[in-house]
Amino acid sequence: MRINKLLSNLGYCSRRETNRLIEENRITVNGVLCKCGQWVEEDDIILIDNKSIPIKDKVYIALNKPVGVTCTAAKEVEDNIINFMNYPEYIFPVGRLDKASQGLILMTNDGELSNKILESENEHEKEYMVTLNKSFDDSFMEGMSKGVEISGIKTRPCKLNRISEDTFTIILTQGLNKQIRRMSKAFGYTVEILERIRIMNIKIDGIEIGKWRNLTGDEVLQLRNE
Repeated sequence: MRINKLLSNLGYCSRRETNRLIEENRITVNGVLCKCGQWVEEDDIILIDNKSIPIKDKVYIALNKPVGVTCTAAKEVEDNIINFMNYPEYIFPVGRLDKASQGLILMTNDGELSNKILESENEHEKEYMVTLNKSFDDSFMEGMSKGVEISGIKTRPCKLNRISEDTFTIILTQGLNKQIRRMSKAFGYTVEILERIRIMNIKIDGIEIGKWRNLTGDEVLQLRNE
């Protein structure tokens, strides 16, 4: 695999940070300075600052993200999720939750598990609570559940459950950019509140907005096995 992916999977640093280390001539592969995007093998001797890559403990966190925090590790984005958490170890968000939305986001340094969760073909469930700007009827729920064409792509069928005249829950198995907002807009509605309440087997229950908790060993095992 590429050196960037390897260091991310090992929880050492981000792919972008790997490029910075390479540009600073701080990484060698089998005694030769590494190049950006270089492919490496398992038996290669990879050194950073002339030292072996440290083995770091894996971190798995469930965060209740507030509105206004951007799900990126990019340092140039002032309101990024890394600055918000101020966590002492290198971690990154698993996927995205747009800035105007709140709710569950998983944070980890396990690139391999992150890739597995995000793989579209795996159709992992994510559940949201959605409040619209006005009440909706049964035809809206039926239309949403069958899939909606947005930007030339028809979304996968999904599950909806009415909570009140203007609020519903929705379970998606894909993650298009601002998917729920765009789906609702196709029917003439505007999303006022969007909260993610579940990712696969992990629920937001008991986590206050802006707070987080470590996942249990059983939760991580189930994430791996789904």
